[in-house]
Amino acid sequence: MRTSSERTIFLADCQSFYASVEKVDHPGCKDMPVAVAGDPALRSGIILAACPIAKSYGVSTAERLGEALKKCPDLVVMRPRMQHYIDISLIITKIYEEFTDLVEIFSIDEQFLDVTASLSLFGDAESLAAAIQRKVMIQTGIRIRIGIGSNKILAKIATDIWAKKNDSGIFTLSAAEIEGTLWKQPVNKMFGVGSRMTAHFARLGILTIGDIANTPLPKLKDKFRARFGKQSDIHAEIMWRTANGLDDSPVTPGTFDTPPKSVGHMMTLPRDYKETSEVDTILLELTEEVCRDCRRKGYMASIVTVSCMCSPFDAPTGFSRQMKMPDPTNSTNAVFQAVKQLFYKFWDKMPVRRAGVMLSQLMNDDQYQLTLFEDQIKTRALEKVTDRIKDRYGSAAIVRASSVTTAGQAEARSLKIGGHYK
Repeated sequence: MRTSSERTIFLADCQSFYASVEKVDHPGCKDMPVAVAGDPALRSGIILAACPIAKSYGVSTAERLGEALKKCPDLVVMRPRMQHYIDISLIITKIYEEFTDLVEIFSIDEQFLDVTASLSLFGDAESLAAAIQRKVMIQTGIRIRIGIGSNKILAKIATDIWAKKNDSGIFTLSAAEIEGTLWKQPVNKMFGVGSRMTAHFARLGILTIGDIANTPLPKLKDKFRARFGKQSDIHAEIMWRTANGLDDSPVTPGTFDTPPKSVGHMMTLPRDYKETSEVDTILLELTEEVCRDCRRKGYMASIVTVSCMCSPFDAPTGFSRQMKMPDPTNSTNAVFQAVKQLFYKFWDKMPVRRAGVMLSQLMNDDQYQLTLFEDQIKTRALEKVTDRIKDRYGSAAIVRASSVTTAGQAEARSLKIGGHYK
């Protein structure tokens, strides 16, 4: 029986979201195995989503497209349409908001709902979950699975381990049932535990979620320190609290409206870049994207971080280094000088396959330091004009000359969101 202070939290998950959207848009594929994947020619041939039929052949998310096609030669492969998926996700959010005003986006296909105050209007939790399922299905054609718990972590676990597997797509995991239900599960089923962490737990003699939960926290921290080093206490506590179903965090609408701590972009290149001129082109494009994002959001940065991964694939080398710039800035040219300084100090001349630029220690850009050697007023005015043109006509409307060379990726990236086609 729910006490007056106990919350009722849902974690609503869209089944095989990208693939489900494609099947809705392509009714002829209803009974076919469908997967959404990137382009192998551009090093993005990874399965992003697979429908239940495709999964029955063994196709799984994050595996290489070539391996998936070996398992399922009749697999219908569709290119991702990220903007369309975002639009559908926002439609689903609006549906959730018809049932509660406490909706927190967790990812593009998962959202937390605090329905505590809604139960008096809509009935018990499972009836409400079923009503939400029906409405989303009618309006979008997407099947929703809902885990129910008294906090966010229990709702998430209920979804991942049980609601995704049962016929109804709904499962309630109460705090009273943790010992008899959750603790029996193998450790790899716990949220936040992947294959590598599972192996680490096995070496520590921890095989089930109950093994984590029943290890006194100080002892678990000692085990983590011995294996991962002195900075692992927080990780140990997160694992212990998750295994015990402890989570006090509220469902917070507008989570993504909070000011960012950093702004960054990373690019996996379509081929290995070996020449300095090619690397310069990519570093400049990344710098321009990051600085444009900062200007759009009204921030300057004091810290710049440059990261790089080099070939070969089976034994990559790379680095991630940061430096403090002389003055806070969001000027592309100023940041680019720092980016080049960092990159060429640590680059080992191996072929570059991935690069990234990030700005942090952000502050409002309404005040800035003037210098004797640059007309910052003119520079800022020029960048605002080019930003407005790009906002109106697309980010490839104006590009630097280097971006029209074979090394440039600005036009291709303008067609994508998060590395995938819009």
